[in-house]
Amino acid sequence: MVIHVVRSGETLWQIANRYNVSMNGIIEGNGLQNPNQLVVGQSLVVPVPGTWHVIKSGETLWSISQQYGVTINSIIQANQISNANLLYPGTRLLIPSRIHVIQPGETLWQVANRYGVTVQAIISENQIQNPNLIYPGLQLRIPVQKQTVEVNAYSYQADASGAQTIHELGDFLTYASPFAYLINESGDLQPVRDDLMIQAAIAENVVPMMSITNFTSTAAGSNVAHTILASPEIREKVITNVLRIMEEKGYKGVNIDFENVLPADRVNYNQFLQLTVDRLHPRGYFVSTAVAPKQSATQAGLLYEAHDYEAHGRIADFVVLMTYEWGYRLGPPQAISPVNQMRRVVEYALSVMPAEKIFLGFQIYARDWLLPHVQGQEAETFSTQEAVARAVKYGAAIQYDTLTQSPFFRYVDEQGRGHEVWFEDARSAQAKFDLAKEFNLRGISYWALGYPYPSNWTLLQDNFNIRKLSQ
Repeated sequence: MVIHVVRSGETLWQIANRYNVSMNGIIEGNGLQNPNQLVVGQSLVVPVPGTWHVIKSGETLWSISQQYGVTINSIIQANQISNANLLYPGTRLLIPSRIHVIQPGETLWQVANRYGVTVQAIISENQIQNPNLIYPGLQLRIPVQKQTVEVNAYSYQADASGAQTIHELGDFLTYASPFAYLINESGDLQPVRDDLMIQAAIAENVVPMMSITNFTSTAAGSNVAHTILASPEIREKVITNVLRIMEEKGYKGVNIDFENVLPADRVNYNQFLQLTVDRLHPRGYFVSTAVAPKQSATQAGLLYEAHDYEAHGRIADFVVLMTYEWGYRLGPPQAISPVNQMRRVVEYALSVMPAEKIFLGFQIYARDWLLPHVQGQEAETFSTQEAVARAVKYGAAIQYDTLTQSPFFRYVDEQGRGHEVWFEDARSAQAKFDLAKEFNLRGISYWALGYPYPSNWTLLQDNFNIRKLSQ
C-alpha cells in the first residue's frame, strides 16, 4: 500500500494513473463518499503492491533488502532514492513485492513453502480465482510476512447497530467489547442490551469480551470504586455477578475498566484483580484490564496513581493502554491520540510488563472545537469521514502535525465562528501501526466502533495478520 497526500488541483483519475491502479480500488479502500471532491492534504490509501519499512539506526539498503528478500535496486526504484548511502532513521520505505515465476509442475503449496508464507496469502495477494488453474510462466507476487496481532474494539452503540458493525468488521477483530456493565456500590451490575452483539461476534469468529466499569460520562466513579474495593464481601459479589452474566450470555473473558480510582485504593484494586483471576481462570475465562496512559510510575493525578502497571501486567492476561483523549472533548483543541505521547506510555509500560501483554489504544473519531476555546465548552465528536466532508464543505486545506502525527484543519462556519478539527487519517493510522510493530506489541484496541474509518481497516489488514482464537 502507498499513502498519497492530495495536492492542489489533483483529481482521483490523475492519482490512479500515477500509480497505475483503478479508481475503484482507491474509492473502496478509502470509502470515498464523493470521489469528485478531494481536498488538499487529504491522505488516500492506494492499493500498490508492497509493504512499508521504517528505517532504524544502523540499517543499510543491503540489510533491508536481505530482510525482505528483494533487490536493492527494486527498493531504490520504488522510492526514487537518489543517494543510497543517505538513509535517515524514521524514514519510511516502500518495499516492493517479490515476484515468483511459476515453473512446470510447480504448485501453490510448493511456492508458499519456499517463501515461508501461506497458500491463502498468495491467493489473496494475487486475487487468484481458481488456485488449481496456475500455469508455467505465471508471475506471482509473494506477500511479505506480516506480524500477527490481536485486535479488540469497544462499542457503545445500540445493540442492533453494534451487531451490524461487528458483522461488517468481523474479519478485522479478535475481540469485541460492548461497553459497559456499570457496577453500583452494592456490587450489582446494571443490565446491558448486548445479546445481538454477542451473537454477531460469535458468528464472525470474534471473541465476545465483557466490559465492566465504575464510571459514566457524568460521574467519576471514585466513591463507587472505593466502596467496592474496600469491602471483601462486595468484591466477591461483583465477581460472582460477572461470572453469572458471562455464563448466561456467552462471554469468554472480562475487561476491567476502573477509572478515577482513589490513590489510597491502589493496593485494594490490585487485590481485586488477583481475586478475579483466581476465580475466572479455573473456569477457562481470561481477565484483561484497561489503564490510563501513564508515562512514569510516579505520575500524579486521580486518573493515574491507582493504576499499577507492574501489577496489572503481572496479574492480568493482557492490558489495554488507553492511549487517547489528550484532545479531551471538554478541553482545548489538540491531537486526540498523539503518537509522541503514545510512545512515552508504551516505553514506560514495557519497562514493567512484557510486550506480549500490551494492547495499544487507538481512538477512531474526530473532534471539532469552537475558537477561541472556552474552558469546559464541549467539542463535537464525529467520524473521520465527516471531518473530511467538513474540510471539503468549507474549503479548508488539511494540515499534518509531524510531532503528534495527526491531521487537523481550521475553518470559519456560516455564523462567522472559527473551528479547529483534529482527526485521524491514513498517515496517523500508519504511524500507530508502526509503533505497535516497532515494539512487537500484542495488539491494537479501538475506542470505539460506530465511527466509519475505511482507510484504517484497509491499512490494518495490509500491516498485520489478525489472530483469530478458537471458541
